[in-house]
Amino acid sequence: MDVPLWVWLVTIGGMIAILVIDLAIVDHPWSKKSGPREFGMKQAAWWAAFYIGIAILFGFGIWYIGGGTLAGEYFAGFITEKSLSVDNLFVFYLIMSSFAVPRKYQHEVLLVGIVIALVMRGIFIAIGAQAINAFSEVFYAFGALLIFTAIKIVRDHLKHDEEEKDYTDSFAVRMVRKVWPVTDDYHGAKLMVKLDGRRHVTPMLMVIVAIGMTDLIFAIDSIPAIFGLTQDPYLVFTANAFALLGLRQLYFLLAGLMDRLSYISWGLAAIMVFIGIKMILHALHENHVPVPEISTGLSLGVICGVMTITVVASLIQSRSKPGKEPEPTGSGVRGGSGE
Repeated sequence: MDVPLWVWLVTIGGMIAILVIDLAIVDHPWSKKSGPREFGMKQAAWWAAFYIGIAILFGFGIWYIGGGTLAGEYFAGFITEKSLSVDNLFVFYLIMSSFAVPRKYQHEVLLVGIVIALVMRGIFIAIGAQAINAFSEVFYAFGALLIFTAIKIVRDHLKHDEEEKDYTDSFAVRMVRKVWPVTDDYHGAKLMVKLDGRRHVTPMLMVIVAIGMTDLIFAIDSIPAIFGLTQDPYLVFTANAFALLGLRQLYFLLAGLMDRLSYISWGLAAIMVFIGIKMILHALHENHVPVPEISTGLSLGVICGVMTITVVASLIQSRSKPGKEPEPTGSGVRGGSGE
């Protein structure tokens, strides 16, 4: 799809405007006496529905302007990236649990994490688009990376009960600790404070560093996945952006389900393998090898079907064990490497 520069600028400007409105309403300036308030379930539900509704309306706009094929690619990409984003929330959940982030400050941490994720993915989208335009063989590498990631998801999920990842002792966090002393307690939402005449960083900065590093890893995994569904940079960007917008509201909405979606790792691994095979078949087809290609409609059906089965199976499994104290699962899925 040939998208002029002004459409890119309007799209990015519209997303920034939505974020500003979000911040103005959701993060309404609080009085110094009351401090930050906690994010409520009802508020989270309304905002999560709002963001999903905007993404769906945008998809229908693509359908009206560009036709059903482009709209199908967008929706397949959006659902895939949204699923991966929900998976990311498991890791964010563990990071904030590891650092004992007060609930009233969690939405600020999530906001920073989303902004970092948008920047990271924007960079990787630009690199990926250039690589695909220059070398069709890059699909082999992307496909292999997705299959490898799927294997790692399953492996980390199986090992999860044996070794819990300690995000407070990751490589990036240790490097920061070597440069600055870290306070024992939070000082509101401040990243740095001065104590006894010396500058200290707070645990809030440590949380942001840990989330920033996981955002980098997530971008490496998710961008090849969506390029396997569409090679249009505009669709790749908008699907990613709409999947990330509203993620912090979705975090609080799903907080009570974090321990119940125990099979989401398996579903995401299956989707990764499917898209990886699709990319390899596409690369073979581009090199004039007579192999079948997977259609956008089939991709959309497989992705929706796998995630539906995964969620339903997870909820059924959680209900079958009422006496067992749930543990956060699906968390070691993609955050285990790179740190």
